[in-house]
Amino acid sequence: MTIFKQIFTLGLVVVMFTACVSKKRYDELQNELDLTTLTANKSNEDISRLARELNTCEQDKARLTASLEGRQDQIKQLQAQVEDVQKQRDRTVDQVGDLTVLSQSASQNISTTLAQLEGKDKYIRLLQAAKTKTDSINLALAVNLKSVLAKGIEDEDVEVRVDKTVVFVNLSDKMLYESGSYNITTRASEVLGKIAQIVQSRPDLEIMVEGYTDNVPIKNACVRDNWDLSVLRATSVARALQVNHGVDPNRLIAAGRGQYNTLAGNDTAEGRSINRRTRIIILPKLDQFYDLLNPAKVPE
Repeated sequence: MTIFKQIFTLGLVVVMFTACVSKKRYDELQNELDLTTLTANKSNEDISRLARELNTCEQDKARLTASLEGRQDQIKQLQAQVEDVQKQRDRTVDQVGDLTVLSQSASQNISTTLAQLEGKDKYIRLLQAAKTKTDSINLALAVNLKSVLAKGIEDEDVEVRVDKTVVFVNLSDKMLYESGSYNITTRASEVLGKIAQIVQSRPDLEIMVEGYTDNVPIKNACVRDNWDLSVLRATSVARALQVNHGVDPNRLIAAGRGQYNTLAGNDTAEGRSINRRTRIIILPKLDQFYDLLNPAKVPE
């Protein structure tokens, strides 16, 4: 039975028995009615308050549920991004694997060298010192050549340059050879003698002679084309260094470059004159580089 029914019943009882109960009993019943009414009002207030709190809790629940769903969506997006990054990483690894094509022997040599170089600061310093030493030697060699060759030779006839690990001397065609031939002139012999004097003091260097021509075709009983002429001119210079100036032929290399690797255009007389040249390259012996890179010779 609810509170309201209790109040109603109690009120009915009071009415029914008012006439037949005493004044004292009537007052007691009236007090009980008032107390019950007060309790009912208080209960209604509690119910309203609890209803409001329940409504607030339901709103909080809805808000938290929406927030949780949003976080779950973010987690799914992050997981998708992680999967994409992993796929890109796998593709990159595959591409690197495809690009890295090395023979088994080369791979073993590289692995051996890397293993021996690991933690070997001494070897790294050795390489740095070797480069510094090479640069210093090349600079000194170039200065000596310029000093010796500058005497009595016009600047346009000779050029001394340092390029990376080598020193080279460009000699003009008109100074070295008789016109249209590969015969060495008297003046050229003097110049080659000065160059030989410098390189003779450095037995650890090799000398490569490269011959160049312009693009004007040439053909006679001894020369078939510009390739032939460039090679013959290079061998003439190499032979002069050996025979006339005592350079060890084991240190000499002769090469012809023909009409290619030009310095200027061949459409003018001046450009063709620049392209007709002989280059003497002074370079370290190749076996020195092989020894430097040989893993078995890495310093402990």
